[in-house]
Amino acid sequence: MEYLLSDRVQTLKPSAIREIFKYAADPTVVSLSAGNPAPEAFPVEAIAEISAKILQENPVGALQYSFTEGYPLLRTAVWDFMKNKYNVGSDNDDIIITSGAQQVMDLFTKTVCNEGDTVICEAPSFIGSLNSFRSYNCRLCGIPVESDGMNLEALEKALQTEKNVRFIYIIANFQNPSGITTSFEKRKAIYDLAVKYNVMILEDNPYGELRISGEDVPCIKSLDTDGIVVYAGSFSKVLSPGMRLGFTIAPKPVLQKMIVCKQGEDVHTNSWAQMVAYKFITEYDFEAHLASLRQIYKKKAEFCMGLLDQYLVPAGITYERIEGGLFIWCKLPENAKMSMNEFCKEAVLNKVCVVPGNAFLTDETEQCSSFRINFSTPTDEQLEKGIKILGKLAAEVL
Repeated sequence: MEYLLSDRVQTLKPSAIREIFKYAADPTVVSLSAGNPAPEAFPVEAIAEISAKILQENPVGALQYSFTEGYPLLRTAVWDFMKNKYNVGSDNDDIIITSGAQQVMDLFTKTVCNEGDTVICEAPSFIGSLNSFRSYNCRLCGIPVESDGMNLEALEKALQTEKNVRFIYIIANFQNPSGITTSFEKRKAIYDLAVKYNVMILEDNPYGELRISGEDVPCIKSLDTDGIVVYAGSFSKVLSPGMRLGFTIAPKPVLQKMIVCKQGEDVHTNSWAQMVAYKFITEYDFEAHLASLRQIYKKKAEFCMGLLDQYLVPAGITYERIEGGLFIWCKLPENAKMSMNEFCKEAVLNKVCVVPGNAFLTDETEQCSSFRINFSTPTDEQLEKGIKILGKLAAEVL
């Protein structure tokens, strides 16, 4: 039979990261490619205790259909947390609980974009979000990322020249994959440009609680007096990615249409997971848990950067030091004798997986000299082994 696929999926390609996972499944391969939280970061005992209590005291509530908007108690708890800690959310906003932050990208794009509309993104940016935008046949316009955020001149030029720009997508804290944090000055400037050119902003913040040094920078959403910012948050990096819990705080008219779209996708987010999250936030010391996560990732990040300094930098590979998150962006020297893609393939042959940088570009055929390393998932032994192999390979071929 000839299978006729829709036009909007014809050009979609598998996630490069998911494809790399196939190699990483080999137990002899050191995977520096995943973006998973550290296994020791999961509050396993607390989740087990809370689950047992829920299934004993309110099993029907956990197992029955629920509200599309989300478990009311969790919505209130998250709203209060975001308002009190980050000044996010106004009388013009509301909140829904989603099946991971990834669903926010899908629902928002479905709500505001027509085929051919433009989405402005950082270049590089998170491949999962880029594929969500592509799935609605949006045109992607990448803006180069500097050490403190998007290039503002390039951003304004795109806003002036691109047709039907619907929103700007930004990961302002410890960006995936580059690891950079957008400065407050640039956050304010990006917001002002969005107001000037009448476009919305989708602010994705899955890593904001994982700061290991420096000071918190106000969210773009906290500046939102014009009702143009949609904020996406996640429990994946602070509680459990397998529970698939995210949330969005957004202007009410937009959110109401996103709710209708969600009803057609999955009816509602997992009830048990929402109840567990609510209990964990309100009955356990959530701030102490976040502090323990920061210590875990601070230790792992500093260990990883020390290894990069020892093994990769002498071979000519450079990187930007990070203040948080889970990723480090490494760049091959300008005079490298081997392309980045060739280097990544050689790394796989030498039993180390990293993610080629062009996987994160709006145009994957563009030249790129960088690759992404993840330090949260591997053990210290695996990190040292993998980075030592990369350093030896770099010294030989670059």
